[in-house]
Amino acid sequence: MIEYSIPNELKITLAAARVNVGLTQDAVANEMHVSKSTIVSWEKGRTSPTVTQADRLYELYKRPKDSIIFRIEVN
Repeated sequence: MIEYSIPNELKITLAAARVNVGLTQDAVANEMHVSKSTIVSWEKGRTSPTVTQADRLYELYKRPKDSIIFRIEVN
């Protein structure tokens, strides 16, 4: 398996990834077996999904690993 790194400028936010595949927050919450408020919290960067949840989001959003920004760091 070839490992590669995706440059930050090519990464998209969690909300953008969801919108790109035409899913609502409610639909993702149902797929992920979490509440809609959990999805909102992830998208706003207040909390982050677990590694297992992130892997499922990559599948659900049809994105390569490491192509989604889960949390924006603010200095």
